[in-house]
Amino acid sequence: MPFYNSEEERQHGLQQLQQRQKHLIEFCYTVAQKYIFEGKYEEAVPAALHSLRFRMNMHGLSSVELVPAYLLLSEASLGLGRIIQAEEYLSQAQWTVLKSTDCSHATHSLLHRNLGLLYMAKENYEEARYHLANDIYFASSAFGTEDVRTSGGYFQLANVFQTLNKLDVADTLYTKVADIWHKYLNNHYQTLLQSRLQQIDLLGKQVENDTGLDEAQEAEAIQILTSILNFQEVTSNKAPGKTVFVLKTLAMLHFLMMNYSKAEEYALKAFNLAREQLSVQEQDDIEELLNLVSAEESHPP
Repeated sequence: MPFYNSEEERQHGLQQLQQRQKHLIEFCYTVAQKYIFEGKYEEAVPAALHSLRFRMNMHGLSSVELVPAYLLLSEASLGLGRIIQAEEYLSQAQWTVLKSTDCSHATHSLLHRNLGLLYMAKENYEEARYHLANDIYFASSAFGTEDVRTSGGYFQLANVFQTLNKLDVADTLYTKVADIWHKYLNNHYQTLLQSRLQQIDLLGKQVENDTGLDEAQEAEAIQILTSILNFQEVTSNKAPGKTVFVLKTLAMLHFLMMNYSKAEEYALKAFNLAREQLSVQEQDDIEELLNLVSAEESHPP
């Protein structure tokens, strides 16, 4: 134990320790989430376990703060096909939430999403729909119905309907998810363009790209939008505008992440499809994005 000259120094030392622990919890959690969204379930397990241990050290063995880590371990277990282990982690999470008097809507949302994933894995689609509907309700209460953090519930519910071959319902939900991400990313994209114009005028240098998301959320966005694109390319022959919309959204995402080769790939696909089948205005919008991406790839900052 370090020696402190005063109570004030001791309190300061404790605060610094808590801040370091909090940072480690968030870091491990984000790393584990990112691996899960990338389908790297084995790699996710150690980071999720570290997040759980750090949470136990900081909050105790029965705190609701442990729940997000239990849910990560459950999701990783599902990804590895270990359904019984996933159920054990989920039971621990449920029990902790039941005992808590102070559980946030966001945590309830995560719990129901993971229960939905469990029942999907067990092919009990009625229960899966019930829990995913609850996920959407709690996420909407916490963040709003059109927030990207709510979109994951709509996406998983769409996956259920796709599995049940109810493609019209799945398409409606996928379209909603794509629209949520497009609005979010387009807002950042337009803000970036305006900021760059202003800073070039004032300072002669460019503003760096930014999604406003952490690494896990970026991985989630890629996973969700790529899945929706695959669905639209197979089912939307009569509505190419939907495919172009998702391609353009993916191009914006990768542009803001500074993955310029990927951004150019999606923007070029969107432009070629728009040129064949969509209006001149649509073509012009995508060409503007394509030109911007090409310029960035040719002359990175």
